[in-house]
Amino acid sequence: MAEIIALDDVLDATVLIGKILTKKGHNVHTFTEEDEVIDFARGHKIDLAILDIKLKKLSGIEVLAMLKEIQPSMHAIMLTGYPTIETAREAMGIGADEYCVKPIDRDELEAKVEQVLHSLKG
Repeated sequence: MAEIIALDDVLDATVLIGKILTKKGHNVHTFTEEDEVIDFARGHKIDLAILDIKLKKLSGIEVLAMLKEIQPSMHAIMLTGYPTIETAREAMGIGADEYCVKPIDRDELEAKVEQVLHSLKG
């Protein structure tokens, strides 16, 4: 079981991620506000962050950079409805492990989460 945070400005997306990954036995904390997820990270261990790239105030890339400062060993999967090579490269460059294309596909999300968490053990 992993401690996972999910941040998306669309509540339904975080609810969906929460349902999918809770069924897999993970502890999932969902957020729609960037500052709330940063505050949470300051007081809780996080194994994996799932972050949308397009948010309200900041980009998911900026949030990832802040989270990595607080918890350098945290892993991350970025979500995007607009996949581009540049976005993927930028996200991977600051520490994202994977990215998923929206709309969220349950099987793809489960597989990528499992793959990233498995790399923690190995």
